[in-house]
Amino acid sequence: MKRAALALIGCVAFAGFASSANALPSFDEVRSGWRSSDWVLLARDGEPLQRTRIDTTERRGDWVALQDVSPALREAIVVSEDKRFYEHSGVDWRGAAAAAWANLWNTRTRGASTVTMQLTGLIDEDRRPGRRSISEKATQTVGALWLDHAWRKDQILEAYLNLVPFRGEIVGLSALSQTLFGKFPSGLNEREAALTAALVRAPNANYAKVSTRTCGILRDMNRARLSATDPCANLDSYVQLTLTRTASASPRSSDYDALAPHFARRVAAEVHPAAGARVQSTLDASLQRFARDSLARTLLELNSRAHQRNVHDGAAIVIDNRSGEILAWVGSAGGLSNAPEVDAVVALRQAGSTLKPFLYAQAIDEKRLTPASLLDDAPLDLATGGGLYIPQNYDHDFKGWVSMRTALGSSLNVPAVRTLVMVTPHRFAKTLVSLGLPLTQAGDYYGFSLALGSADVTLATLSNAYRTLANGGVTGPISDVPARALTPPGTQVFSPQASFIVTNILADNNARTRTFGFDSVLATRFFSAVKTGTSKDMRDNWAVGYTSRYTVGVWVGNADGAPMWDVSGVTGAAPVWAALVNYLHRRTPSRAPAAPPGVVRASIVYQNDIEPARDDWFLSGTQMSRIALSANAEGAAVRNGTARIASPTDGTIFALDPDIPAARQRVWFESAQSAPAGSVWRLDGKSAGPSAQMARMAWLPWPGHHTLELVDRQGVVVDSVKFEVRGAFAKIKTKG
Repeated sequence: MKRAALALIGCVAFAGFASSANALPSFDEVRSGWRSSDWVLLARDGEPLQRTRIDTTERRGDWVALQDVSPALREAIVVSEDKRFYEHSGVDWRGAAAAAWANLWNTRTRGASTVTMQLTGLIDEDRRPGRRSISEKATQTVGALWLDHAWRKDQILEAYLNLVPFRGEIVGLSALSQTLFGKFPSGLNEREAALTAALVRAPNANYAKVSTRTCGILRDMNRARLSATDPCANLDSYVQLTLTRTASASPRSSDYDALAPHFARRVAAEVHPAAGARVQSTLDASLQRFARDSLARTLLELNSRAHQRNVHDGAAIVIDNRSGEILAWVGSAGGLSNAPEVDAVVALRQAGSTLKPFLYAQAIDEKRLTPASLLDDAPLDLATGGGLYIPQNYDHDFKGWVSMRTALGSSLNVPAVRTLVMVTPHRFAKTLVSLGLPLTQAGDYYGFSLALGSADVTLATLSNAYRTLANGGVTGPISDVPARALTPPGTQVFSPQASFIVTNILADNNARTRTFGFDSVLATRFFSAVKTGTSKDMRDNWAVGYTSRYTVGVWVGNADGAPMWDVSGVTGAAPVWAALVNYLHRRTPSRAPAAPPGVVRASIVYQNDIEPARDDWFLSGTQMSRIALSANAEGAAVRNGTARIASPTDGTIFALDPDIPAARQRVWFESAQSAPAGSVWRLDGKSAGPSAQMARMAWLPWPGHHTLELVDRQGVVVDSVKFEVRGAFAKIKTKG
């Protein structure tokens, strides 16, 4: 009878063993089936950059290999949960016998459930919470025997640490280590390991119980060392402080490193990753860290006790010129920011002087200007619907007659406005939209202030517009994941010739000296073309430029629009820009682009040494060797030593505003200080008024081509210019 019973028990055990073997998965199946509650943004080389929570039911991290778990934690788990883990075959029969004997005498013990038995329950999809029945215990026991037979000990311990639930919503060692201790499992020390092991047995116990159990584990771990130091000293406060972090942890955020949170949101909005997904991006991890740290360092310096510039926010972007791949995207200054959640790379801000290169490129393409053309940097007032528009330069000074090269390089405002009068705000706005800039209004809405960047742009679109100049006038989209890098050919906005000439000016350190001096942070040891900009009331500060391989854009300011204090493009955004381009080309050269067909280099000389003689670039057919202030300036210089008409310059185009009454619009004739006494103005062959008594004369403009002459007492023409007035003719009211 006894033999029959034993045989029956053996059959049942064998059947259970066989069924468990079929029901339980392999180690590789368990590991491959693990899904983090986050999706992970990867750098272009596969390095993790950012974690973002998707699954809000449980907090799970990545699967952690056993070799990446600190030895202290491995010891704490074995000491706490299964002292004979490496000795038994899945079931600790000695422990089970001791537990049965203790239960017989109603003595509370640790129990006989081994790590292997617990793991069997964790990977059983049909497990139910609460106490298990005798049959379930039997099945678990048989499953543990099979698991120990089929898996290695290190695999069992590794899977257990990844699957075991901890406090609250936390499942697995990776999530616990990051949430409680802010570090990876490889870095857990002895006290952290003991606390982790204590939470396995009673994950949601109160602080006192967890502390007591942690103390017991620490003493078991230290017993063999015979240490005189009490491992439980100050343990209660440590446990309470540490466990408080789980209560305050966000149910959604897993941004442990906060290296690219804004870029991660951008990618998530496009690819909609699921929990556990790993999405490769175009970001360069080392460059991203350098950009973030450089921006933070510059903002710290600007807000140090020695400076106090009232600037708290910033952003940076780096784009590969050829592919359009985004290599770095820093959306805010992190902890220094007043609004760290705002992505300043895509926030609309006023462009300032950063739009000037596009204005001059359009003027060159339309053959209105060459780099050698003279523009008058002198006081200017333009009639608008709201009154007079009077642009000022950054330094509130005027330089007089300057070349277009100097006007752009030194970022002079009045010459830019004069150029926009020629191009017209309407056409310039259409060009900016073609570049991808998010203008929401037509050019007439912005008026002449569009030359000085009154339109709102984003750092991303502005930087990509500069990339257009770097690519010979061809614009194209930017990409944030490698699959999107294969884009169709872009759109030609500027000619390669105009793009080359503007690039040559932006790279010319001599052209910047009027405003920035020779020793400027914008000057690099390799080829680079760059432009700074500052918006009205110093609310936005920009530095955007490019090398032969990369386009880099930087913005600093305040997210709430508060003005900065004494911050310019050179002191605010430019140091970050310079740091980035120097980092990018620390080993890689950057060479100036070759001149495309259709441009020529010619030597030029200026009348009266207005600017030094030099070689400059021109569109084929527009080159000249001598630059004078007016059509007969050379003859006037021979007779009298200088030109006599200061304004308008020869070839000027004036645009009438149809919204302003014609009687209230004026063109000002200005003579030079050396104008002969008694000379008079003559317009289109008719006397227009005296000159010697008044340096400026207001003339009621009329559409058409006009010739203005300055005539001395003897009736000799000492200077003349030709100009054009464009615009609507005066409306005549009819009766009836």
